[in-house]
Amino acid sequence: MMQQQEKEAKVSMESTIQPLLGNDRDGEDQKQVRCAEEFGAESKKLWKLAGPAIFTAICQYSLGALTQTFSGLVGEVELAAVSVENSVIAGLAFGVMLGMGSALETLCGQAYGAGQIRMLGVYMQRSWVILTTTACLLALVYVFSPPILELLGQTPQISEAAGEFAIWMLPQLFAYALNFPIQKFLQAQRKVLVMAWVSAVVLVIHAFFSWLLILKLGWGLIGAAITLNTSWWLIVIGQLLYIFITKSDGAWTGFTWLAFSDLYGFVKLSLASAIMLCLEFWYLMILVVITGRLPDPLVPVDAISICMNIQGWVAMIAIGFNAAISVRVSNELGAGNAQGAKFSVIVVSITSICIGVVCMVLVLATRDYFPYLFTNSEAVAQLTTKLAVLLGLTGFLNGLQPVLSGVAVGAGWQAIVAYINIACYYIVGLPAGILLGFTFDFGVEGIWSGLIGGICLQTLILIVLTACTNWKKEADEAESRVKRWGGATSDH
Repeated sequence: MMQQQEKEAKVSMESTIQPLLGNDRDGEDQKQVRCAEEFGAESKKLWKLAGPAIFTAICQYSLGALTQTFSGLVGEVELAAVSVENSVIAGLAFGVMLGMGSALETLCGQAYGAGQIRMLGVYMQRSWVILTTTACLLALVYVFSPPILELLGQTPQISEAAGEFAIWMLPQLFAYALNFPIQKFLQAQRKVLVMAWVSAVVLVIHAFFSWLLILKLGWGLIGAAITLNTSWWLIVIGQLLYIFITKSDGAWTGFTWLAFSDLYGFVKLSLASAIMLCLEFWYLMILVVITGRLPDPLVPVDAISICMNIQGWVAMIAIGFNAAISVRVSNELGAGNAQGAKFSVIVVSITSICIGVVCMVLVLATRDYFPYLFTNSEAVAQLTTKLAVLLGLTGFLNGLQPVLSGVAVGAGWQAIVAYINIACYYIVGLPAGILLGFTFDFGVEGIWSGLIGGICLQTLILIVLTACTNWKKEADEAESRVKRWGGATSDH
């Protein structure tokens, strides 16, 4: 009797608990489904911003990369001249111009969010004034590039060839001065497809005329300079025509003398943005310069230049996500949605890691083949294949690291990241590379390994910084900044 009662009680308890367990499982399933849906929705928002930005960045980067590729098919000296000018001289100008132009991400974004659409055109013109003045100063670097490159350790042969090419590339410098403010102006209004279409059309034109002038007609470096300069100015003209014709929904109201007012404050903000960006942008550029100090540097410089060419294409993907997450984080924080900002960071980090793994696998799988797309030299191709492991690792790290930097921009941590960059890149990574490359005689592989160590350290610090962030506090600070600028939080 007792056993029967215990049995009935057990059955009764199980019948009571089972629905609860079932409900728990149903709740877990619903939670997982809801999480997947939210992940998909956030991914869609990110890709809507990042997709056209990545495509635009790849197209514009490919202009120089294609020129370098065609020049490499002419000869080793031509490849070294174009790659050193692209990486060092134009790379210096690109970093400064892009960094200073990035000040408009803050100004145009806030003006757009506050509904002050007409101010976007004024801000863009102020940036033109500052960047054009800066271009005039940077022109001296182009003119005196041969002695500067020799001072940095390049051979007289490479320095003279790169210096001559740099003089021919002065028109590109002034195209940079107009292009970057235009892009930030359009990006603030989310008119990213306009930039993508213009860049795509110009890239097709550039590829044809590069083949025609450099290889078919045999104009060599002169043909390379003509096509590259023309292509950058076509991008500027195409975007300007769109702005002037459409008035950009009221953001462009014509030229104004207001462009020359409050320039001091604009310069300060532009320089602050430039310092953070340039510390990152120049880091791998230094790799080419240091490699030029190795014994018999022609083959190592060509090999590392090919790797940096590939790395540049991979970096364009990260740059697109950098811009996208910067917009998403700043929008969510400005709206006071701390959890939304945190979730955006998680989604973009997972996405960028997956892309980094794919890029690394592709580089390693094609390491015996891709060098021959850039050079006819067997020695250069073999060394490039040898460096492919480091290239793949750099591509993986540079998938996540720029995204974390984008989070920093969206949250307003530029000053903190600048200090982190100085410590990791220039106090740890660079000395380690020099020590491994020259003191321990590991050559270009040692130099690059040291620099990768700096990137690893910086990435780890940014991961910890992001993980420990109080997003509620960041949202409160963002709201205060918006009010201080005379606007209010907006749903834009």
